Amino acid sequence: MTPGGRRVLLVAAVARNGVIGADGAIPWHLPADFAHFKALTLGHTLLMGRATYDSIGRPLPGRTTVVLTRDPAWSAPGVLVAHDLDAALALADDQPEGAEVRVAGGAAVYAAVLDALGADGAGLADEQVVSEVHLEPAGDTTYPAIDPALWREASREPHDGFDVVRWVRR
Repeated sequence: MTPGGRRVLLVAAVARNGVIGADGAIPWHLPADFAHFKALTLGHTLLMGRATYDSIGRPLPGRTTVVLTRDPAWSAPGVLVAHDLDAALALADDQPEGAEVRVAGGAAVYAAVLDALGADGAGLADEQVVSEVHLEPAGDTTYPAIDPALWREASREPHDGFDVVRWVRR
């Protein structure tokens, strides 16, 4: 949990080979997974890196967007900007959207959240909701490996072309 008591969920679509991106884009088109992402993130604070934001190109409606970037001059209308993970989570903690922060990538942001420790010394992320895409596309960006010593599969929901898997911290 974040210092403000918010739950942190990582939300990702990951191909069988671990790929999440290719040349700044998602290398598949699954409308049902986009709908799942929308349902899971609406009404929450969405935390993402600058490259992920740039690939989307705008703040997503119904969510507060916090963009994590190392560029001190970067800004975009309608988003909150942070330059390190602690500042990004502090901005998220100040938002009224409810009790959960959704982390939407990219790879470096996922890794930073997974590697960070919460105030209780446990990992910062509480859950990972991963759409396991039934493809193996070429790509240049991958999702961090899920360590079964730290995470257990809590549920699996099959869909056409992907499974939604909820991982919880052990």
